Amino acid sequence: MAHTRIRPFNTRETYPEQRLDNDLAHGVVARGRTVFLRGACPQDLDTAENVGVGDPVAQAHRVMQNIRQLIGEAGGEMEHLCKLVVYLTDVRHREAVYRAMGEYIRGVHPVCTGLVVVALARPEWLVEIDATAVIPD
Repeated sequence: MAHTRIRPFNTRETYPEQRLDNDLAHGVVARGRTVFLRGACPQDLDTAENVGVGDPVAQAHRVMQNIRQLIGEAGGEMEHLCKLVVYLTDVRHREAVYRAMGEYIRGVHPVCTGLVVVALARPEWLVEIDATAVIPD
C-alpha cells in the first residue's frame, strides 16, 4: 500500500443496518504529488454525454470510472486515492451508490465524507464525487 491508513474499517461493521461493504479509513498519511479532482459527474469524459439518467447505480459507476481514468491520466492508480466526498441528491440512494463505489475502492481504504444536497449542477445528476489522490514520489 502506497500510503499509511489510520484505523481502516469496513462499513459492514459500522453500518450493520445497511448493506454496505466499503473499505474506508479514519485517516490517510500520504507523501508525494497531490492530485485534486473536481467533482466527478455521471458524464462521459470525452463527449460530456450524461450517463445513467434516473439510475443512481449507473451514475455511481460512471463517476468512479471517471475518477479511475483521471487518476490514471495523472500517472497514478486507485491505490493512491486518499479522500472521497460523495454528494447525493437523495439519501435513499446512499446504499446503492456506496455499494457501487465500494467495487472501486476494495482494499484501498480512503477517507470518505457523504453529504446530501438539494441539487447538483444538472437536475438529472443524482451523484457527484470529488476525489483526492497522492501519487508517491
